[in-house]
Amino acid sequence: MPNRLPGAVDDDPGPVKHAHSLPMFRYLISIVFILLVIAGSAAIFFPDYWEHRYDDLISRQARVYRIDEKLVWSVIYEETYFRAWKVGAADEVGLMQVTPLVAREWAKETGLKEMERQAASNVGELLSDPERNIQVGCWYLEKIREKYRERPAETAMMLAAYNAGASRVDEWTRDADTATMTESDFVARIAIPSTRSYVTSILERYRAQPKQK
Repeated sequence: MPNRLPGAVDDDPGPVKHAHSLPMFRYLISIVFILLVIAGSAAIFFPDYWEHRYDDLISRQARVYRIDEKLVWSVIYEETYFRAWKVGAADEVGLMQVTPLVAREWAKETGLKEMERQAASNVGELLSDPERNIQVGCWYLEKIREKYRERPAETAMMLAAYNAGASRVDEWTRDADTATMTESDFVARIAIPSTRSYVTSILERYRAQPKQK
Protein backbone atom coordinates (compact mmCIF):
# COMPACT_ATOMS: atom_id res chain seq x y z
CA MET A 1 0.00 0.00 0.00
CA PRO A 2 1.41 3.48 -0.86
CA ASN A 3 2.28 5.83 1.97
CA ARG A 4 -0.26 8.59 2.61
CA LEU A 5 -0.16 11.59 4.88
CA PRO A 6 -2.60 11.66 7.80
CA GLY A 7 -5.84 13.36 6.83
CA ALA A 8 -5.18 13.12 3.09
CA VAL A 9 -8.29 12.99 0.90
CA ASP A 10 -8.64 10.12 -1.54
CA ASP A 11 -9.43 11.58 -5.00
CA ASP A 12 -10.30 8.16 -6.41
CA PRO A 13 -14.10 7.88 -6.36
CA GLY A 14 -13.79 4.11 -6.28
CA PRO A 15 -16.20 1.53 -7.64
CA VAL A 16 -18.99 2.47 -5.24
CA LYS A 17 -19.25 6.06 -6.44
CA HIS A 18 -19.04 4.98 -10.07
CA ALA A 19 -21.85 2.54 -9.44
CA HIS A 20 -24.18 5.36 -8.37
CA SER A 21 -24.04 6.85 -11.89
CA LEU A 22 -25.19 3.62 -13.54
CA PRO A 23 -28.88 3.85 -12.50
CA MET A 24 -29.14 7.41 -13.86
CA PHE A 25 -27.52 6.38 -17.16
CA ARG A 26 -29.91 3.45 -17.47
CA TYR A 27 -32.82 5.73 -16.64
CA LEU A 28 -31.86 8.16 -19.43
CA ILE A 29 -31.46 5.31 -21.90
CA SER A 30 -34.90 4.03 -20.91
CA ILE A 31 -36.45 7.46 -21.46
CA VAL A 32 -34.88 7.76 -24.92
CA PHE A 33 -36.09 4.26 -25.80
CA ILE A 34 -39.64 5.07 -24.65
CA LEU A 35 -39.69 8.27 -26.72
CA LEU A 36 -38.53 6.39 -29.81
CA VAL A 37 -41.23 3.76 -29.25
CA ILE A 38 -43.88 6.48 -28.93
CA ALA A 39 -42.67 8.16 -32.13
CA GLY A 40 -42.66 4.85 -33.96
CA SER A 41 -46.13 4.01 -32.69
CA ALA A 42 -47.46 7.34 -33.96
CA ALA A 43 -46.16 6.55 -37.43
CA ILE A 44 -47.77 3.10 -37.37
CA PHE A 45 -51.09 3.73 -35.62
CA PHE A 46 -51.74 7.35 -36.62
CA PRO A 47 -50.30 7.59 -40.15
CA ASP A 48 -52.57 10.45 -41.21
CA TYR A 49 -51.37 12.61 -38.33
CA TRP A 50 -47.76 11.52 -38.81
CA GLU A 51 -47.70 12.25 -42.53
CA HIS A 52 -49.49 15.60 -42.38
CA ARG A 53 -48.35 17.26 -39.16
CA TYR A 54 -45.93 19.50 -41.11
CA ASP A 55 -48.40 20.44 -43.84
CA ASP A 56 -48.72 24.07 -42.72
CA LEU A 57 -44.95 24.54 -42.71
CA ILE A 58 -44.64 22.87 -46.10
CA SER A 59 -47.39 25.00 -47.59
CA ARG A 60 -45.89 28.23 -46.25
CA GLN A 61 -42.37 27.61 -47.54
CA ALA A 62 -43.51 26.07 -50.84
CA ARG A 63 -45.45 29.25 -51.63
CA VAL A 64 -42.40 31.41 -50.93
CA TYR A 65 -40.26 29.45 -53.39
CA ARG A 66 -43.06 28.77 -55.91
CA ILE A 67 -42.88 24.99 -55.65
CA ASP A 68 -45.92 22.73 -55.54
CA GLU A 69 -46.43 21.84 -51.88
CA LYS A 70 -47.47 18.31 -52.86
CA LEU A 71 -44.07 17.84 -54.47
CA VAL A 72 -42.27 19.08 -51.33
CA TRP A 73 -44.41 16.75 -49.22
CA SER A 74 -43.50 13.85 -51.52
CA VAL A 75 -39.80 14.65 -51.25
CA ILE A 76 -39.98 14.64 -47.44
CA TYR A 77 -41.93 11.38 -47.51
CA GLU A 78 -39.17 9.76 -49.56
CA GLU A 79 -36.23 11.36 -47.77
CA THR A 80 -37.14 10.78 -44.11
CA TYR A 81 -40.81 9.81 -43.78
CA PHE A 82 -41.25 12.96 -41.66
CA ARG A 83 -38.53 12.13 -39.11
CA ALA A 84 -37.11 15.56 -38.34
CA TRP A 85 -34.23 14.12 -36.30
CA LYS A 86 -32.78 11.95 -39.06
CA VAL A 87 -29.11 12.42 -40.00
CA GLY A 88 -27.85 10.83 -43.22
CA ALA A 89 -24.62 9.02 -43.99
CA ALA A 90 -23.17 12.15 -45.63
CA ASP A 91 -24.26 14.39 -42.71
CA GLU A 92 -27.54 15.38 -44.36
CA VAL A 93 -29.84 16.73 -41.66
CA GLY A 94 -33.56 16.83 -41.00
CA LEU A 95 -36.79 16.40 -42.91
CA MET A 96 -35.41 17.20 -46.36
CA GLN A 97 -31.91 15.84 -45.66
CA VAL A 98 -30.20 19.14 -46.30
CA THR A 99 -26.39 19.09 -46.37
CA PRO A 100 -24.32 21.54 -44.31
CA LEU A 101 -22.85 22.95 -47.54
CA VAL A 102 -26.30 23.80 -48.92
CA ALA A 103 -27.30 25.35 -45.59
CA ARG A 104 -24.24 27.60 -45.65
CA GLU A 105 -24.94 28.63 -49.25
CA TRP A 106 -28.51 29.51 -48.26
CA ALA A 107 -27.36 31.46 -45.20
CA LYS A 108 -24.90 33.46 -47.27
CA GLU A 109 -27.58 34.29 -49.83
CA THR A 110 -29.94 35.60 -47.12
CA GLY A 111 -27.37 38.29 -46.28
CA LEU A 112 -28.25 37.87 -42.60
CA LYS A 113 -25.15 37.67 -40.43
CA GLU A 114 -26.98 35.75 -37.71
CA MET A 115 -27.99 33.04 -40.17
CA GLU A 116 -24.42 32.85 -41.47
CA ARG A 117 -23.13 32.57 -37.89
CA GLN A 118 -25.55 29.76 -37.05
CA ALA A 119 -24.77 27.89 -40.26
CA ALA A 120 -21.05 28.17 -39.54
CA SER A 121 -21.09 27.37 -35.82
CA ASN A 122 -23.94 24.88 -35.38
CA VAL A 123 -25.46 23.87 -38.69
CA GLY A 124 -26.94 20.69 -37.20
CA GLU A 125 -29.04 22.66 -34.74
CA LEU A 126 -30.09 25.09 -37.47
CA LEU A 127 -31.30 22.29 -39.75
CA SER A 128 -32.97 20.32 -36.95
CA ASP A 129 -35.69 22.96 -36.80
CA PRO A 130 -38.46 21.60 -39.10
CA GLU A 131 -39.49 24.90 -40.64
CA ARG A 132 -35.94 26.08 -41.21
CA ASN A 133 -35.10 22.72 -42.79
CA ILE A 134 -38.08 22.93 -45.13
CA GLN A 135 -37.18 26.53 -45.95
CA VAL A 136 -33.63 25.66 -46.96
CA GLY A 137 -34.76 22.52 -48.81
CA CYS A 138 -37.34 24.48 -50.82
CA TRP A 139 -34.77 27.17 -51.59
CA TYR A 140 -32.41 24.53 -52.92
CA LEU A 141 -35.09 22.83 -55.03
CA GLU A 142 -35.97 26.16 -56.61
CA LYS A 143 -32.30 26.93 -57.23
CA ILE A 144 -31.82 23.57 -58.96
CA ARG A 145 -35.00 23.92 -61.00
CA GLU A 146 -33.76 27.12 -62.65
CA LYS A 147 -31.31 25.05 -64.69
CA TYR A 148 -34.05 22.77 -66.08
CA ARG A 149 -36.98 25.17 -66.34
CA GLU A 150 -39.30 24.65 -69.32
CA ARG A 151 -37.73 21.27 -70.09
CA PRO A 152 -40.24 18.40 -70.58
CA ALA A 153 -38.39 16.47 -67.85
CA GLU A 154 -37.97 19.52 -65.58
CA THR A 155 -39.33 17.94 -62.40
CA ALA A 156 -37.54 14.63 -62.85
CA MET A 157 -34.25 16.41 -63.56
CA MET A 158 -34.67 18.61 -60.50
CA LEU A 159 -35.29 15.59 -58.28
CA ALA A 160 -32.34 13.69 -59.74
CA ALA A 161 -30.06 16.67 -59.15
CA TYR A 162 -31.35 17.03 -55.58
CA ASN A 163 -30.49 13.40 -54.91
CA ALA A 164 -27.33 12.80 -56.93
CA GLY A 165 -26.07 16.25 -57.89
CA ALA A 166 -26.44 18.43 -60.98
CA SER A 167 -23.16 17.15 -62.41
CA ARG A 168 -24.64 13.65 -62.65
CA VAL A 169 -27.67 14.98 -64.52
CA ASP A 170 -25.30 16.72 -66.93
CA GLU A 171 -23.46 13.43 -67.39
CA TRP A 172 -26.64 11.49 -68.14
CA THR A 173 -27.88 14.03 -70.69
CA ARG A 174 -24.59 15.05 -72.30
CA ASP A 175 -25.35 13.60 -75.73
CA ALA A 176 -29.05 14.51 -75.81
CA ASP A 177 -31.26 17.53 -76.41
CA THR A 178 -32.93 18.17 -73.05
CA ALA A 179 -35.28 20.67 -74.70
CA THR A 180 -37.10 17.76 -76.33
CA MET A 181 -36.22 14.85 -74.02
CA THR A 182 -39.30 13.33 -72.40
CA GLU A 183 -39.49 12.57 -68.72
CA SER A 184 -39.53 8.82 -69.30
CA ASP A 185 -36.47 9.07 -71.57
CA PHE A 186 -34.59 11.00 -68.91
CA VAL A 187 -35.53 8.57 -66.14
CA ALA A 188 -34.30 5.69 -68.30
CA ARG A 189 -30.93 7.45 -68.57
CA ILE A 190 -30.40 7.69 -64.82
CA ALA A 191 -27.42 5.39 -64.30
CA ILE A 192 -27.66 5.10 -60.52
CA PRO A 193 -30.42 2.62 -59.59
CA SER A 194 -31.11 4.21 -56.20
CA THR A 195 -31.53 7.64 -57.81
CA ARG A 196 -33.79 6.22 -60.53
CA SER A 197 -35.92 4.60 -57.83
CA TYR A 198 -35.90 7.83 -55.81
CA VAL A 199 -37.11 9.95 -58.72
CA THR A 200 -39.73 7.42 -59.83
CA SER A 201 -41.10 6.95 -56.31
CA ILE A 202 -41.46 10.69 -55.68
CA LEU A 203 -43.10 11.36 -59.04
CA GLU A 204 -45.60 8.53 -58.55
CA ARG A 205 -46.51 9.67 -55.03
CA TYR A 206 -46.70 13.30 -56.09
CA ARG A 207 -49.05 12.62 -58.98
CA ALA A 208 -51.18 10.17 -57.02
CA GLN A 209 -52.22 12.86 -54.54
CA PRO A 210 -55.67 14.36 -55.03
CA LYS A 211 -55.80 17.77 -56.64
CA GLN A 212 -56.62 20.65 -54.33
CA LYS A 213 -59.99 22.25 -54.82
